Amino acid sequence: MTVSELPAPAASAQLWLRHGHAVYLGPSLPLGAHSTAIACLAVGIDEPFVVSAAEISPITVRSFLFRARVTHEIVESSGRMLFCFFDPTSARMARCIAGMHRTLGPFGVDHRRETELIEVCSGTVDFERLLELASVPVIDIGDERIAAAAAAIRAEPGRKHPAADAARTAGLSTSHFLRLFSDQTATSFRRYILWARMLHVARAFSDGHDFTRAAADAGFSSPSHFSDTFRAMFGLTPTTLAQIQGALRLADSA
Repeated sequence: MTVSELPAPAASAQLWLRHGHAVYLGPSLPLGAHSTAIACLAVGIDEPFVVSAAEISPITVRSFLFRARVTHEIVESSGRMLFCFFDPTSARMARCIAGMHRTLGPFGVDHRRETELIEVCSGTVDFERLLELASVPVIDIGDERIAAAAAAIRAEPGRKHPAADAARTAGLSTSHFLRLFSDQTATSFRRYILWARMLHVARAFSDGHDFTRAAADAGFSSPSHFSDTFRAMFGLTPTTLAQIQGALRLADSA
């Protein structure tokens, strides 16, 4: 495994990125209403937090699984928060819904390993252990054509990926391909492209490029396009995130 790190003195926040996964551990952030591109598990490390969404009434929880493409907002939180984003095409991680005790509309509530997740974040954090606890092992995406399409996006997130071209390569009609991609990954083809581009930006930023350069290389049409997409996906601006004192670690499996 190779690890690249962007250190900060007395880091109060940590962001780990691995091909397909992103994990944030740090102070609660002022997140507005947003809709993530892929599933995200949130855990209140120090305190419970309050979640609001169009499909449910505000609820106080300690752990909550946000589903892709469903608008939600953390309306009240304090202390440290853990956010784990899972790429649906990963062979190692499941759609974390299997790890939740119960469901509430499209969401999952009360992770089965909630106590262990809180404990592992209390000292020096073992990234591998954290991912192991937060998720459950599963097989790969069943349709090899969808897995191949997702792999092509991850390999070159900065270029255009017309759905019609991907469908043609898969030997499917565009409409059938898009439905199958959504069924297999629990997110849309377009949202998956945006997720891959976001990871590309993070990697470029860790290499010393500013957000403007990184966003252009990742395929965003303009700085405002990147900023607006980032806010819609994560609930805050990239500038706000960059101002948080912390460390960024990129881990790539050998």
